[in-house]
Amino acid sequence: MIARDKIINFINDYLDIEAAPEQNGLQVEGTDKIHKIAFGVSANLDTFKAAHKLGADMIIVHHGLIWDKPQQISGVFGERVKFLIKNDINLAAYHLPLDMHKVVGNNASLAKLIGLKSLKPFGDYHGLKIGVKGVFPTSQSIEDICKILGGDCLLTGKEKVKTAAIVSGGAHDMVEQAIKEGVDLFITGTRDEYIVSLCTEAEINFITMGHYNSEKFGIRELERIVKNIFAVDTVIIEEKNPF
Repeated sequence: MIARDKIINFINDYLDIEAAPEQNGLQVEGTDKIHKIAFGVSANLDTFKAAHKLGADMIIVHHGLIWDKPQQISGVFGERVKFLIKNDINLAAYHLPLDMHKVVGNNASLAKLIGLKSLKPFGDYHGLKIGVKGVFPTSQSIEDICKILGGDCLLTGKEKVKTAAIVSGGAHDMVEQAIKEGVDLFITGTRDEYIVSLCTEAEINFITMGHYNSEKFGIRELERIVKNIFAVDTVIIEEKNPF
């Protein structure tokens, strides 16, 4: 059994939440004594119910309930909040801080997965660099990278690539920044209609993984850190979300 605030304060400091202009950290307060923590990508009722069924009294997610403006506690949002409060479950969320972190972040984790080295910050979002770019030690085939990531590939550049930029989630519009920086491959979660012609004309490869699939790695890495530091019981909640 661990004090809630001890866990929250550690994660807040570790992920440096002050660097991001959002509502990160504790969003819904439950019991102050934590026996089990559930980790998941998004704050939704299915995740909450699964966590409760497994005996979790704290849920930590990437996509939280509260962002940057007030919201009426009604409808779907209200039902989610009601479930947490009724069952005395804490909810904490870490959005941009979990994208950006150099060790457990979504983008750093994806870079590690595909063997990208010499990482540098990439992808300007309201003045913050939330992604990474880097170099492969040896040229890599797009087909092999796609197999590792489980994504869909738009092969509109070289068949083997030396450089790549990564911004997880809904960042397909940041491909234009990747084009300007001259990288061979851009990896993200989402796509849009104009991407095909833009990437074809710019001769850059594009891999899309799905928003959820591109952002499940950071929360897994955070779970490992928290479990090791606090020796607390933890569980990962998986969603069947192709988008």
